[in-house]
Amino acid sequence: MTLYDFLAGVVTAGFLISGLFFFRFWHRTRDGLFLAFALAFWLLGLAQSILALGNVPVEEHSWIFLIRLGAFALILAAIIRKNRGRA
Repeated sequence: MTLYDFLAGVVTAGFLISGLFFFRFWHRTRDGLFLAFALAFWLLGLAQSILALGNVPVEEHSWIFLIRLGAFALILAAIIRKNRGRA
């Protein structure tokens, strides 16, 4: 096990725990923004774990980048939806 593998596991755990916090906030408030953040963090954790376990040589050129793009698109869509509701 290398230091890179260990740090990738720590980052993955951080994403998954962050998702759990946002899921808990969603469970209390039923605000869709919190659910979107929870799902996005879980997608980021999934992407990071695939990178760590799959030994992907260049992550910028792999299909895993699309998972990250989807996570950030989900956050952006949730923010836009939340702000449109106030107008």
